[in-house]
Amino acid sequence: MDQFEKVTIVKKANIYFDGKVTSRTILFENGEKKTLGIMLPGEYEFGTSDKEIMEIIQGNLEVKLPGSDDWHTFTNGESFEVSANSKFSLIVKETTDYCCSYIEA
Repeated sequence: MDQFEKVTIVKKANIYFDGKVTSRTILFENGEKKTLGIMLPGEYEFGTSDKEIMEIIQGNLEVKLPGSDDWHTFTNGESFEVSANSKFSLIVKETTDYCCSYIEA
């Protein structure tokens, strides 16, 4: 899906790691929530409350998912899932454009 229709966009940005990771929240009529954002090169750790599906629109990063000691590379058009109530680590190799979908249990 290249575009979203009939959505509400929250004006206030989500800003993390001194502005190196930013996103905007998108709310859908059916209650679905996503964020669209940019991550600058660096190393980051995030925590989740809901299950998340992270789609890499453009960029290159390595991900260490919960319960794993291995790093996996994700690039343009690829995605990965993170379980609810967990933490995951990222090494962003180049500026990365992403879309994160939140899946409530």
